[in-house]
Amino acid sequence: MKIALGIEYNGKQYCGWQRQEKVRSVQEELEKALSFVANEKIEVFCAGRTDSGVHANGQVVHIDYPKTIEAESLIRAMNSLLPTSIRIVSAEAVSDDFHARYSVTGKRYIYKVTTAAVQSPFRRQYELHHPFKTDVERINKAFEAVIGEHDFTSFCSTKSDKDSKVRVVTKAEVKRNGDELIFTFEGKGFLYNMVRILVGTALQIGDGLREVEEMKQILEAMDRNAAGPTAPAHGLYLDEVFYKNFS
Repeated sequence: MKIALGIEYNGKQYCGWQRQEKVRSVQEELEKALSFVANEKIEVFCAGRTDSGVHANGQVVHIDYPKTIEAESLIRAMNSLLPTSIRIVSAEAVSDDFHARYSVTGKRYIYKVTTAAVQSPFRRQYELHHPFKTDVERINKAFEAVIGEHDFTSFCSTKSDKDSKVRVVTKAEVKRNGDELIFTFEGKGFLYNMVRILVGTALQIGDGLREVEEMKQILEAMDRNAAGPTAPAHGLYLDEVFYKNFS
């Protein structure tokens, strides 16, 4: 039977999602636990790979499980075996044509920033400390330039192997809640480091180091050197994955 799993994880301890030799990955931990429960090798397929240090509130994977099993039983068994930094939060039988990656219609990423003068030691692994009077109105005005279909070469790591840098962004905004800034980005797909470079550039605009109009100019330059720094991984979360006939 094909099963879709909803997963949350703290990415701090992992080299990223993808299985790699000699380092810990989220994929490896999941497959190890699933294979133990099923008593045979199980491979997982995810909605989108996350980089080293990136977290997930709403990762989705699918598996082909060799026998019938109740959702609650699978969740309970998996969570008893997985590290406490990874949790299965849902399990659901899906149709044979469902694919965690290829059935995706959109994704939401969020990025957390604190502008507090002193950062709480309990939050330092989960948000960027940026103790400045960042203007969110300037950032949201700048983000108007990135909505829609564009070539995001300027906001993509030079290490990316993607031939096309064209992507569609349907939402880009930041909201303030006290001393916390929450950036939200939605789209069909995102390039390597794209969200983190957008955040790094946006913070420069919000701090007055760049003009609002520069976001459009950076986009049109199609040059990574034109954009701002890549924000650190620990503030980024894969927040939700969207599907047409699955939630």
